[in-house]
This record gives sequence, structure tokens and C-alpha cells, in this order.
Amino acid sequence: MLGEYRISGRRAQEIAASVERGVGSGELPPGHVLPPMRELAARLEVNPNTVAAAYRTLRERGVIETAGRRGSRIRPRPASTARGSMRVEAPPGVRDLGDGSPDPALLPRLGEAFASVAEAYAREPGLYGQAAVDAEFAALARAAMDADGVPAGPVAAASGSLDAIERVLTAHLRPGDQVAVEDPGWGGLLDLVPALGMRPVPMALDEDGPLPDALEAALQAGARAVVITDRAQNPTGATVSADRAGRLRAVLARHPDVLLIEDDHGHAIVDQPLYPLAGSTGRWAFVRSVAKAYGPDLRVAVLTGDAVTVDRVAGRQRLGPGWVSRLLQRTVVHLWSTGAVDSREVARSYARRRDALVRALAERGVPAYGRSGMNVWVPVSDETGAVARLLQAGWAVAPGARFRIAAPQAVRITVSPLTDADIAPLADAVAEAAGPARPLSYG
Repeated sequence: MLGEYRISGRRAQEIAASVERGVGSGELPPGHVLPPMRELAARLEVNPNTVAAAYRTLRERGVIETAGRRGSRIRPRPASTARGSMRVEAPPGVRDLGDGSPDPALLPRLGEAFASVAEAYAREPGLYGQAAVDAEFAALARAAMDADGVPAGPVAAASGSLDAIERVLTAHLRPGDQVAVEDPGWGGLLDLVPALGMRPVPMALDEDGPLPDALEAALQAGARAVVITDRAQNPTGATVSADRAGRLRAVLARHPDVLLIEDDHGHAIVDQPLYPLAGSTGRWAFVRSVAKAYGPDLRVAVLTGDAVTVDRVAGRQRLGPGWVSRLLQRTVVHLWSTGAVDSREVARSYARRRDALVRALAERGVPAYGRSGMNVWVPVSDETGAVARLLQAGWAVAPGARFRIAAPQAVRITVSPLTDADIAPLADAVAEAAGPARPLSYG
């Protein structure tokens, strides 16, 4: 099994270190099967419990994974290149519809907010020992979640949605644990899960969100956590409907020990109601980022959840960055309090462009999806070819590989930069490039 490499050591720590050296040198490549614990114990002349402890340490560090009777093997290494790097650079003269950014024209001007916060800071600077979460920030965030039916829970702040999700996952899970994720889904999350040493389990979805049967299958397969996007799902625009929410809650209720994470990053840019799933399980977290509505560079997200989860996240945060800048929290408070973003107008603006493109594609016989948010998902028969043909036609789109595990091929189009005059020529180019494709739901 091990070729020329010989695992050595008398203590669990030494045995684990020996395996890690082999992985680091490349002599134990990903997928390599380790010897059974009793066999290795006999070879090293140590107690089998010592080898068991070494293997447990290696699993917790994400070095190995155990697959029942198939034994323990070296895990695939986390990807060093994020999915976000699989983008098509738009050369001069080509419109970039692939970066997923909001329309700058719909973002608020920040000068007044920063000036107001800076003036208050001059009177009362932020110092060590103060509360990590600004009181007004917590109150406004909690009031908005109360209005949407999110269960009561303490409030924490994180540096964006992905930071919050990472902290929640690591608060409860260990390397080797499985996490159910939407497929297609957010590329950042699909990168994060394996980078943490965890294993993503894909869930199929349609325009109403994850399919209940797909969620049930993932949980039956051993997923200890599930991440679900409530609205403006990236990349498909799916929104969890009232009926779908009820069916998903029923599935989750049969698995009360599962960690549920909800991502509502579409808050303030969508006009669809929220049907939260939080509270369906004993451990849950609900995350809202300000990035899409107020600006990606405002690295602030709201996190609530059950008391144990939020306490673990806050406690670990204190040992790292300490807190999310209260200057940024106060800036967000100012933007919320002054109504700097007209959420209904923002939602209408994105919907107008998104719906126009989906209709134009339908008229050309091309199915496309985009119920909410700022993206349209277009299934294609040849993803690489479609991206190349669209680039030649003057449009840079995101390849679906950035967002897929097992889902059919597609491309993602961000509508933020589009004008009314762009819709017809873009639809013509997509229809020419797409070819026959499978529908969104495949589960």
C-alpha cells in the first residue's frame, strides 16, 4: 500500500507526524490507502490504540479520510486555486458580464456616512474592552430579522457572509465531516468547504430552492451541516418559496442534530418575501451581508443563531481578529438609519434587466433561470465552447464550472452592467452559443 515510504514512530504524535511528512514530500499522494490500524501497530510494535489515536489526529487535521471498510486514505489536498480564478478576462471592447458585482449606480454614496461616523469617533474613539457588536447595529439588525420571521437569537458581526459561514462550520464540525451544499451553488462556498477539510455533498435545486428529496438524500448520506440560500441564489437566482420552505422544514425536523446555515445575502436587493428555515434544527445560523446592497467593500455581515452557536463564533473571533471594526458597523447603521438604499427600487432595477433577458432568451428557444438577484443561469451543451463563442461576439460571461459539482453545464450572466439596448444583441449571441441543454433541476 505504501510503496517505499515507511511510516515510523512509537507515539501517536510521532506516527501522525511521519504520515504528514510523507504527504508533504509527495511520497504519500492523495488517494493513497494507509494500512489497517492493527497491521501498522504490529509493524511498529505499538498498541493498536496508539495507531488509532494517530489516525484520529490525522482525520481532525484533514490529512486523511476514513471510508468504512475501504479503510483510511490520504485526502485530496484543498484546491490552491479558487473557483473565482476560473473567470474570463474581458479584453478591450468586450462587455464583462461575469464578475457578479452589483451595479455601482445602485450603491449608496458613502461620504456622508463616513464623515458622520468619523465625527462621532473623534468624540468617543473605539478602544479595547468595548463590546464587539455595536448596540445600535445589533438592534437594527435584530429588528429587521424579527420583521422577516427569523427566530430570536443573539447577534454577532462577521467580515462578510463567507467569514460568517466559515466560523459557524468550524464551531461545530471537524475535518472529514460532510456538508450539504447547493449544486449549482456559490463558488466561494464550494471552495471553502474542502479547504476546511470537509466534504461537500451536492444538493440539486430548481427555481424554488433545494429539492426536498435532494436534501433528504444528503442528510441520509451523513451530512452534518447544510447551507441554503434563501433568496437571489448564486448563480441561479432561485428563491425558496413558501411551499418549498414548508417541505424543507419537514425534512430538517427529521434530522434535529444537523447544523443549518441560511444565507440571505439577497436582502435589500430582492422583492420576494423571506420564508426562513431557522429553528427547524437544534443548531442553526442565519447570515445577512450588506455587500450586494451597500457595497462589496463594506466587509460586514450580520449573524444570528442559537445561543451556543453564536457564543462559539464570538468566542473564537475574540481569539483572532477580536471584532469587526465598529467604525464599519457604525457606517452600516448610518446607511440603514438614513434609508440610503431604496430596496424596492433596487429590486425593480435588477428585475427589469433580468426578466427582460430571460424573456428574450425564451423567445429564441433558450431556457434560462433568474427569479431574483442579479444573475441569469443559462444551461448549455458545451460550456467551454459557449464561453469562447460569446467572447468572440463581444460578451464575457462566467463559466458554470465555477459553480458546479455534478450539475449540468451552464454559464452565468450578471445583468448589473446591462442596458435596455443590450438585451436583444446579447440574447442573439447567447442563442447562437448555447446549443441544446438540460434543465436546471436534475435530481
